[in-house]
Amino acid sequence: MLRFFHLTMAIACIGLFFAGCNNESHLFVGGYTKPGAKGMSVLEFNNRNGNLKMVSQSDVGPNPSYFCYSEKRRLAYVLNEVMEFNGVSGGGLSTFSFDEKGGTFEKKNELLIPYGGPCFISISPDSGFLFVASYPNGSVSVVKLDGNGLPEVVTDTILFSKNAPDKSHAHMMKADPSGKKIYVTDLGLDRITVYDFNKTTGKLTLAETGTIDLPKGSGPRHFEFNSDGTKLYLINELGKTIMVFNNDEKKGLHLVQTLSTVRKDFTGDNYCADLHVGKDGRFLYGSNRGENTIVTFRIENDGSLSLAGHSSCGGDWPRNFTLDPSGKYIIVGNQKSDTISVFKLDKKTGLPVEPANQFPIVTPACLKFI
Repeated sequence: MLRFFHLTMAIACIGLFFAGCNNESHLFVGGYTKPGAKGMSVLEFNNRNGNLKMVSQSDVGPNPSYFCYSEKRRLAYVLNEVMEFNGVSGGGLSTFSFDEKGGTFEKKNELLIPYGGPCFISISPDSGFLFVASYPNGSVSVVKLDGNGLPEVVTDTILFSKNAPDKSHAHMMKADPSGKKIYVTDLGLDRITVYDFNKTTGKLTLAETGTIDLPKGSGPRHFEFNSDGTKLYLINELGKTIMVFNNDEKKGLHLVQTLSTVRKDFTGDNYCADLHVGKDGRFLYGSNRGENTIVTFRIENDGSLSLAGHSSCGGDWPRNFTLDPSGKYIIVGNQKSDTISVFKLDKKTGLPVEPANQFPIVTPACLKFI
């Protein structure tokens, strides 16, 4: 009986060992297509050593420069950043299912995005809507998903003012964690716009405290919320700054802190790009195109930021980056050098400190783990 018990325990331990040995995850990479190139790559990432391995490359339409993924529906929503889609004026939204075993995509449907040039897409917290920002003409769109998660109809579109000398360039559109309000950054008009969102009609209504003007030349690009939505962190492409806002449900956004993203002695041109909060919520990361660094900030107990340091991005023009599911690595897409660089993160300082791997890939513009 004792021998049977020991054998049972041994088998159970072996099972737990192998269950915990699944160290691979899929990294999706989209970019701008060149003649003869396929725009979407699927890489296998090993979090034991930071190695990347190509699984497949797929044609998901022209310029799949940004995308999001629904874990609920197992669907990828891919933006085609073009001004004409299937011979019609506008941008593209292509939806795909992904076969994990074969590493291949199957197209489910297509939808035209008004005004063209869509550059950012996000999904509502309840997985019922998509939010799209389009850069060239300064517009945003809301897309309703059907019962199967497929884009059904554009329920609302806003084309922003182009009054001289300003010109709208909507760069990001995303809901807060509650899904009640939608936030839009406008790089051209130097402002954040906040909307109340009607989940029944799919319509946007400007919130009472919905227009937040920023200093001229800021160029707001991407933002992140803390876990409960009470803080909003914004990276400004042109101003080379990160801003911290208190976010109150009634009072709206209130700027409380502005910090430079570049070193004090940096004198060249720099264009900030991406922004992400670390897995444990202790650090905030931003990318500098020009200085070619990842800037790291500590997130203090009150949500304010303090500089932790700057680290090389491992290439040229870090447009987009992500953190792996384990939170041990940061993976940077360097658009101009056609490389993805992988760095380990120091647990104490939060800094990318040890180059783990570099992988060649054409014009990486969007990286997301699935």
